[in-house]
Amino acid sequence: MSLIPSIFGNRSVFDPFSSDVWAPLGSSSNEVSTFASAQVDWKETPEAHVFKADLPGLKKEEVKVEVEDGRVLQISGERSVEKEDKNDKWRRVERGRGKFLRRFRLPENAKIDQVKASMENGVLTVTVPKVEEKKPEVKSIQITG
Repeated sequence: MSLIPSIFGNRSVFDPFSSDVWAPLGSSSNEVSTFASAQVDWKETPEAHVFKADLPGLKKEEVKVEVEDGRVLQISGERSVEKEDKNDKWRRVERGRGKFLRRFRLPENAKIDQVKASMENGVLTVTVPKVEEKKPEVKSIQITG
């Protein structure tokens, strides 16, 4: 027994029979109570801003995509708890559940009224087209003399 407090709570790193020392910190012994915020990539192409969110196990009906306050893209949803049978005995619960919410402030060149979203194989893709940049008009001036 060490007199130095462990970063792993009451578990001993050296005890091979203790619960999994690699379980997320702050979680109860074998349960993660919240669905970690969704992982999102944001890529800008010449035509659009493209957001891709990994949402494994969710159906499109469980996800909401909204634009609020004119320029804030909001992706939210909830992964619910599976139905439990009274005869079931859970040995380990690692898949997160609960609500998640991600917000992104869109730049001025975003066409808010043309946002599109699709979901395939647990990946949500949100495409926000960009306003076409006005190219400066160039007028040739003839040189005399």
